[in-house]
Amino acid sequence: LLFVLGTVSCTLFLAVNGLYSASDDVIELTPTNFNKEVIQSESLWLVEFYAPWCGHCQRLTPEWKKAATALKGVVKVGAVDADKHQSLGGQYGVRGFPTIKIFGANKNKAEDYQGGRTSDAIVDAALSALRSLVKDRLSGRSGGYSSGKQSRESGGGDKKDVIELTDDSFDKNVINSDDVWMVEFYAPWCGHCKNLEPEWAAAATEVKEQTKGKVKLAAVDATVNQMLASRYGIRGFPTIKIFQKGEDPVDYDGGRTRSDIIARALDLFSDNAPPPELLEIISEDVLKSTCDAHQLCIISVLPHILDTGASGRNSYLDVMLKMAEKYKKKMWGWLWTEAGAQSDLESSLGIGGFGYPAMAAVNARKMKFALLKGSFSEQGINEFLRELSVGRGSTAPVGGGAFPKIHSVEPWDGKDGELPVEDDIDLSDVDLDDWDKDEL
Repeated sequence: LLFVLGTVSCTLFLAVNGLYSASDDVIELTPTNFNKEVIQSESLWLVEFYAPWCGHCQRLTPEWKKAATALKGVVKVGAVDADKHQSLGGQYGVRGFPTIKIFGANKNKAEDYQGGRTSDAIVDAALSALRSLVKDRLSGRSGGYSSGKQSRESGGGDKKDVIELTDDSFDKNVINSDDVWMVEFYAPWCGHCKNLEPEWAAAATEVKEQTKGKVKLAAVDATVNQMLASRYGIRGFPTIKIFQKGEDPVDYDGGRTRSDIIARALDLFSDNAPPPELLEIISEDVLKSTCDAHQLCIISVLPHILDTGASGRNSYLDVMLKMAEKYKKKMWGWLWTEAGAQSDLESSLGIGGFGYPAMAAVNARKMKFALLKGSFSEQGINEFLRELSVGRGSTAPVGGGAFPKIHSVEPWDGKDGELPVEDDIDLSDVDLDDWDKDEL
C-alpha cells in the first residue's frame, strides 16, 4: 500500500499552464510513457506529482529544475501533471500537491519523499537513495521487477491477488456479484499473455488495495476452460472482459500496462461506488472527521425548519445528494446544518445569519473557503463545484484561522417543526380597574 505524503494540499487556485517544458532536464511523464520510462527502468527515479495551479508546486518548480540538472546522468528526475493525468495520480494515491515519490530498485513499492523543498535537500535525498540501491545490489539483494518482466515460473506469490477462475467456479464468483470483475482469458503458450502477466499481477494488488476488493482481477485458462471460452466468444489471446452486475460483459480495449489497467479499474470503482454520506453537523467530531479526511468538505446551511417544513428541507437535501453523486469521484465530504444551530461556524464562513440556504466549500488543511454565489439549485451548485474541481474560484481564509466551537445538537427528526408552546396566563381573577388606579 502506498502511503500519501502528508503535505499541505493545494486547491482553489487559478489555473495556469504546465510548469515544465522540453528544454528542462525534468522529464515529463504521462500515462503513455510512465511504464516504459519509470517502471521498466533500471534507474532510480524521483517523480513529482503536481498541479499547474498549485502555489506550492509553482514555488517548488525552480528547485526541482536545479536538482534535475545537478542529477543529470545520475538519477532520473520526472514530473507528472496529476491535474491533467488524474488516473496516474490516483494510481499512486496522490491526494495533495506537490507529492514526491522515489522509485528505487522495486518500482512497485514507491517511497514517499519526506525531505525539504530545496534543490540541496532533494539532491541529498536522491544520492542517499542511490547509495542504498547500489549497496543492495552489491550484497545481492534486489528489489525485483525493475526490468518490468517476470516469467510465469516466478512463483504464485507475484500473482497472489489474481483470482484463477474455471468453468466450475466462474458463475458463483462472477455472475450476480456486487463487485466489478476484470477477467483475462489467456492461453499458456501465448507470448502476449506472458507479457501481460506481470502487469496484470501488479495491477491486481494495487486495485485490491485501492478499491478495498470491490474491483477484482481474475484469469481464465481458456485452453482448459473451453465452456467459458465458447460462451464468451473468445477468439484471440489475451482477451479481457469486464463483468458488472445486471449488465452484459464488455470488452476491455485499453492499454496493457499496469497503469492503464489500474486507471480503468479505478474508473469502474468510482462509477459503481455509492455517493458519499450527507451528514448533519450535530457535533464537533462530525465536522472535524469529515473535513480532515477529505480534500474539500461542502457545507450547506439550510433555512430553519419553521421556514421550510420537512418537504422544503428534503428538497434541499435531495439537491445536495444529487451533487454528491455527480462529484463522487472527487472524494469530497458533504455536511449540512440548520440556520442558527452553528452560528459561530456560519460567521467564520462569511454566511453570518442571512441568505439561506447557503453553501461553502472548505479546505481544512489550508483553512480557506469559497462561497456559493449563485442559486442553491442543481445548476447553480453544479457551476460552483465545477469551478472548484478545476482549481478556480475566489477564496477567503476561515475566520479565526480554525474551525470555531461546534455545538452538540439533536439530529433533525425528519418532521415539520413546531412553534414553542407558551403557557396560557389566566387573568380572570385580576381586578384590572384597581390595577389601573394604582398605576395612576
